[in-house]
Amino acid sequence: MPQFAANLSMLYQEHAFLDRFAAAAADGFKAVEYLFPYAFSASDIAAQLKQHGLQQVLFNAPPGDWDAGERGIACLPGREAEFRQGFAQALDYARALACPRIHVMAGLLPEGQTRDSLRPVYEANLAWAAAQAASAGLDVLIEPINTRDMPGFYLNHQAQAHAIVASVGAPNLKVQMDLYHCQIMEGDLAMKLRQYLPTGQVGHIQIAGVPERHEPDVGEINHDYLFALLDQLGYAGHVGCEYRAQRGAVPGGTSAGLGWLQRHK
Repeated sequence: MPQFAANLSMLYQEHAFLDRFAAAAADGFKAVEYLFPYAFSASDIAAQLKQHGLQQVLFNAPPGDWDAGERGIACLPGREAEFRQGFAQALDYARALACPRIHVMAGLLPEGQTRDSLRPVYEANLAWAAAQAASAGLDVLIEPINTRDMPGFYLNHQAQAHAIVASVGAPNLKVQMDLYHCQIMEGDLAMKLRQYLPTGQVGHIQIAGVPERHEPDVGEINHDYLFALLDQLGYAGHVGCEYRAQRGAVPGGTSAGLGWLQRHK
């Protein structure tokens, strides 16, 4: 059975962020991920990881002005210096937290630009980031995101992301395969896993129920089947639980919706 990581940006929102580590550990998680750590000191987060015996497996590099609607800057011309500064900050956090991978969000297509016109900037930024991460023994991830949740995002399909990885050619640049986004955009999840996992280009997997992005036992995806398939394919990484707790508003909070996890422990 796969190893599961609690996404602390989306789960346990009934707790303050630094209290979510204890809550996740109490529910049996051994690993965590989240979007951004930068509102807290690396030392404070590291203390929570150590205290609760948790492994940090993923977080995102700075995405630009998130509150203003930016969703990454890696593909944006003229933002290269900002991208490098942000990625350097992410590397500092990754070292302090012993986190083996950093997700770099591509960004939204600017008006008047096309994916082809932005690709040279995007690939150059990824090549630079991968080189920096390689010196620290870390992976850089890119993620296709569906157009319903994030209209205009640069990466939307698995083939597109894998083509970028192949073009850049850095062995530590990999794809973050979120099965929630993949189901919405493409479907055929089992065949996509069979196609891409053997390439070695998938660096992390995430899940959520479709279509509402709730627990993985809610919605149209048979996650039990996919978990067994991951075992058959020899996937040894973590599966990030990046969903909104449907049952979080009832007594017990996020924990009340973790029956699916208890069945697989």
